[in-house]
Amino acid sequence: MQLIVLWDIDHTLIENAGVSKEIYAAAFSSLVGGLPTEPAQTEGRTDRLIMRGMFRHHGVAEPEWSVVEAALAGAGAGREEDLRRRGMALPGVREALTAAAERRDWVSSVLTGNIAANARVKLSAFDLDPLLDLPVGAYGADAEQRPDLVAVARERAQRLRGVGEDIPVVLIGDTPRDVEAALATGSEIIAVASGIHSADELAAAGASVVLPDLSDTERVIALLEGLAGR
Repeated sequence: MQLIVLWDIDHTLIENAGVSKEIYAAAFSSLVGGLPTEPAQTEGRTDRLIMRGMFRHHGVAEPEWSVVEAALAGAGAGREEDLRRRGMALPGVREALTAAAERRDWVSSVLTGNIAANARVKLSAFDLDPLLDLPVGAYGADAEQRPDLVAVARERAQRLRGVGEDIPVVLIGDTPRDVEAALATGSEIIAVASGIHSADELAAAGASVVLPDLSDTERVIALLEGLAGR
């Protein structure tokens, strides 16, 4: 059975150990000429909303998105070594991605608030990028609101991989925003409590399946197989 599997990146696939917030701070500084007074508020938001929130908090005009995206890409470039030194691929991630990639009837990609350039930096730092069909993914430059990214990924899967329009989509993520994006779009959700949100919080947001992490590969794949068969 065909399936589109869309993985979140930060705190679902990798621990970035603060590198993400350093990227936002560096991008902000390059655009306004001063450091932010507090860290970026992330928690599953897209890069568009994260940077807009920083500009508004500091009372500065928001530049054109193309300028902001270029600043983010510049701030993220070359951060692979920082990520490897301080962060990690989370337990079971490599095994789960490998198992999903081996299913030729599945499309396994990402749905992330990161812009594509920085998503690739984070994944390549841990050699995860070959395990994902990144051209099909949906990224933080593609929409402001996370639910809108689902349609972006679905359209790319149809256009680039010939996937049918009625094929099930499963989101895998660690925040209530991942859960909300799934519920708002009629997608399935496997929530993982590997970030700052507890299993109870994710269940309260509406996730019917919550895992502590992705370390149990057999269970992750069995859950995906069950959702593919619905």
